[in-house]
Amino acid sequence: MEYIEKAVRKIRSEVDIPAINQEREKAQEAIRYTQTRIFQVRAEVLARNRIVTNDSPTEWLDTYKLLRTQIIHKMEKNGWNTLAVTSPGHNEGKSLTAANLAVCMAMEFNRTVLLVDANLQHPTLHQFFDLPAEKGLRDYLLDNVELSELLINPSIPDLVILPAGQAVPHSSELLRSPSMVQLVDEFKHRYPERIVIFDLPAVMSKADTLAFAPYVDAVLLVAEAGRTSRKSLEQAMGYLGETPVLGTVLNKNRSNG
Repeated sequence: MEYIEKAVRKIRSEVDIPAINQEREKAQEAIRYTQTRIFQVRAEVLARNRIVTNDSPTEWLDTYKLLRTQIIHKMEKNGWNTLAVTSPGHNEGKSLTAANLAVCMAMEFNRTVLLVDANLQHPTLHQFFDLPAEKGLRDYLLDNVELSELLINPSIPDLVILPAGQAVPHSSELLRSPSMVQLVDEFKHRYPERIVIFDLPAVMSKADTLAFAPYVDAVLLVAEAGRTSRKSLEQAMGYLGETPVLGTVLNKNRSNG
């Protein structure tokens, strides 16, 4: 990691930091919704739920930062800004990966992130940040509730979360509805500098992910070490069709400590 730190120091010595800060403030102003709720999430809550912060163990934080860098590089190269995170099966760590990836991306200069819980049948993202779950994406799609009333800033700079709201039994229809398609299109084009991450259900457990995947730029697959089979990964990739798969994250790898 030493060569990375040296590179960062060199870049900082050559760039105009005040100008960068000005641009960052502009980006923050652009994403700031007038009615976005702010919830002060306690550090102990984040630690208990394994959400990374600047105070997290270095090895753990660096792992997510490396993943962030690889993903951003691929997305910028292709002009993409929407990413779905899913897994072949249940309980393979996709939601935690989506949450930590969003937090790490929000740590970048001139980078704002919107994290969307699109797992409408079994929403979980709000639990990681101890956020209220009474309203969310469901209410936007079914009841035309203004998006600005549903967004939450979990007291993490440059990160906004759109919870799912109350669970919906027939969610695949909602995820491919005209309202959802229009919303994704707005996310893509309103603030091009913003990364939008969607937490989706497991590929082979619901029709939701297959219905929604064509609307995002790319997909990240999360696999559990010692559990997810190669056959399951190949099947999941096959189901995703023409939607680009950025790669696979090996989660719960005990050998890494």
